[in-house]
Amino acid sequence: MRRFFPILDWGRSYGREALVNDLVAAVIVTIMLIPQSLAYALLAGLPPETGLYASIAPLLIYAIFGTSRSLAVGPVAVASLMTAAAVGGLAQQGSPEYLGAAMALAFLSGLLLLAMGFLRLGFLAAFLSHPVISGFITAAALIIAAGQLPPLLGLSARGETLPELALALLGQIDRVHLPTLAMGLLVLAFLFWSRSRLGGLLARIGVPAGPARLITRAAPVLAVAATTAAAFGLDLGGAGVALVGEVPRGLPRPALPPLDPGLWMQILVPALMISVVGYVESISVAQTLAARRRQRIDPDQELIALGASNLGASVSGGFPVTGGFARSVVNHEAGAETPAAGAYTAVGMALATLVLTPFLYYLPKATLAATIIVAVLSLIDPGALRRTWRYSRTDFTAMALTLGVTLVAGVEIGIILGVLASLVLHLWRTSRPHVAVVGQVQGTEHFRNVLRHEVVTDPAVLSLRVDESLYFPNARFLEDCVQDQVARNPALRHVVLMCPAVNDIDASALESLEAMNARLRAGGITLHLSEVKGPVMDRLRRSHFLDDLSGEVFLTQFDAMCRLSPGLTRATAAAPRCETDRQALAGAAR
Repeated sequence: MRRFFPILDWGRSYGREALVNDLVAAVIVTIMLIPQSLAYALLAGLPPETGLYASIAPLLIYAIFGTSRSLAVGPVAVASLMTAAAVGGLAQQGSPEYLGAAMALAFLSGLLLLAMGFLRLGFLAAFLSHPVISGFITAAALIIAAGQLPPLLGLSARGETLPELALALLGQIDRVHLPTLAMGLLVLAFLFWSRSRLGGLLARIGVPAGPARLITRAAPVLAVAATTAAAFGLDLGGAGVALVGEVPRGLPRPALPPLDPGLWMQILVPALMISVVGYVESISVAQTLAARRRQRIDPDQELIALGASNLGASVSGGFPVTGGFARSVVNHEAGAETPAAGAYTAVGMALATLVLTPFLYYLPKATLAATIIVAVLSLIDPGALRRTWRYSRTDFTAMALTLGVTLVAGVEIGIILGVLASLVLHLWRTSRPHVAVVGQVQGTEHFRNVLRHEVVTDPAVLSLRVDESLYFPNARFLEDCVQDQVARNPALRHVVLMCPAVNDIDASALESLEAMNARLRAGGITLHLSEVKGPVMDRLRRSHFLDDLSGEVFLTQFDAMCRLSPGLTRATAAAPRCETDRQALAGAAR
């Protein structure tokens, strides 16, 4: 029961000290979450109150099922953008059908996450490589930031891709609303200043480092309060500044999303994308924070917790949610000790829907747009492309392709092509594994690449080290490598395949090895294996390959050379370690 309900584990030792720490963290995260939830709801094309609703039930549910002590679940920028992209073509923004589609998207995402959790499919998230995720998040952040320019400028331009947004903005550039622009720029300047300078100012006046960081992260709340007061006092709404307007007061009423099979089929792929991307983001944050306190995260249980949280968001009038990086870090640094901090945050958000919603009427939409821009720009890593290019051209290709396609064609196509590109590039890379001709390092029992080290070799023995598992894409490549070496060396009598990096040999590779063995035997050359791992040997024993092998299987490459070229090995080894010398030493000991 504790596996599926972690609250039964940490709840047994819950005490007063943990209660106080969790309450303090909840107050701070609630203050931070209110403007974020409103902003991300508008980013998803939904009424602002849905952001508040999506920050209540999911937090309560995660406190029951989640294994992270610090993760703060709720609306996030990338999931909000993907929600808008998924349902934007299905219904008109602001309509009941649009909200119903967003609720159905959260419900379906929750079901998919639950199914993956019960089937222990958390490993599937590994197919989203880090370069693909980095490229996708960078592109999504750019699209989100560009998408907030219209409310920042007082325009109504829309678009799902960067070119569409750019064309829409250029078409309305002569209608920029200057009061809205002035307010937006002031908020932007304040938020950027608070991120870079406020912490230093607080340190100079004696505020401790921990509280200073928390105050800095809560700066958007001050911006919301100041601009709301200004809009009310100066009647900025009458001057044309767009305001949030009426926000319904009260808690959400539980309701099921539309149970329309046609709608569910249309949003199935987007729901899967949101589920996987959200899970990858969430588990990365959870594991990073857990490592700081030497705690453990159960990836499969996190799938269940996120799935249940999305179901809760759906039936309470919300949209897809996941673990947010910034909120989770604030929650962690504020001293949250258990998931109960999230439950207390949910209580705070519920109180906000009951008490604060009347004050949100005069909140300028430009303020929320500036808040989103500052938040998502922190997700962009300008040096990632350069570092990836220097380290791996194939990873750079996947990253750049994901980035470019997402910007031009949209989030769903971008991430799908990014995953496909990663898989194709992986197959291409592993289809041409590194195969090194090795020789013995003088004075040692080590064997290294003849092109990189000073080694000695025997013309009659070819030692090849295979640095990759053998499977269908690279089986033919290894055959060609061996055949090429055999053609170059007429004196060759033995071929030894070193297999320290071979973790698997599939059926195609096994047939290739059998063909290689027969071809070499016909040419008067014996084939040997060395340093074969136990699980690989177990599988080979279940085949006829070892019975038909013309040579032997050696425990180490040194043992192979002792048998096949004893004179060379005795002359170069640091100590008499060949089998004959071992026997002599054993006799002397007796």
